[in-house]
Amino acid sequence: MAEITASLVKELRERTGAGMMECKKALTENNGDIDAAAEWLRKSGLAKADKKASRIAAEGRIAVAQNGGKAVMVEINSETDFVAKDVNFVAFTDAVAQAALAFGAADVEALKSAKLASGETVEEARAAAISKLGENIQIRRMASVDTANNVAAYVHGGKIGVLVELKGGDADLARGIAMHVAAMNPPYNKAADVPADFVAKEKEIELAKMSEKDKQKPAEILEKIISGKINKIVNEVTLYGQPYVLNSDQSVEQAVKAAGADVVGFKRLVVGEGIEKVVEDYAAEVAKAMQV
Repeated sequence: MAEITASLVKELRERTGAGMMECKKALTENNGDIDAAAEWLRKSGLAKADKKASRIAAEGRIAVAQNGGKAVMVEINSETDFVAKDVNFVAFTDAVAQAALAFGAADVEALKSAKLASGETVEEARAAAISKLGENIQIRRMASVDTANNVAAYVHGGKIGVLVELKGGDADLARGIAMHVAAMNPPYNKAADVPADFVAKEKEIELAKMSEKDKQKPAEILEKIISGKINKIVNEVTLYGQPYVLNSDQSVEQAVKAAGADVVGFKRLVVGEGIEKVVEDYAAEVAKAMQV
């Protein structure tokens, strides 16, 4: 059996990022062969990733990368917010976003084979991160834009990510619009984007809410009342109709048009959106354990 020296363990740790005891075990299992030990650790990481794959990962971080009009944002999930704030997790997510930008991946599946600056694929680095951090880590979603127009990539608190494409205007306006989208979450961009069935349903609801006396008014008056209510609703659910968060005296549409610009579109991701989280009742768990 080859001697497992401290310097050999240190070298393997620097090479793989694995823990000291894991590196020592890997070298012991592979008779001091550092290349074989590195491969053993990689396979071990994949095995751990498979074991943790079923565990719910609803926390995490949105990472963005941008180069001019080309930008990408990626949602990467962890099981706990504690790990989501870990420097190793943050570094991993930033590296994945940069790889997504450089690789030009169309979706998450394609992104898995993209190479990081370290030479690892995204999937290999994910398995290594799971092994190191001890939680299920998933690359869940990504969104991108590639245009000659102005683009803003904005992340709020690591949890909400927004990409905005702005024709005309400037970078400051694009960022302001991105901040608005992050804060106000408009479902649609402009009135023309609101589905007809949504408008029809809202008209039906508003009509049902009216008193019998109001319903007896002339058809043209009734139509004006309903149209006014619908216009207000449409403004509430569209980016262009909402009061601009950076200047509530004007709507987003007014701010954009004043700059001679037009919002082509936007994309918004929120960490854990749509994932059913497990609520842990630790007090009940302890009480149950004490009864055994």
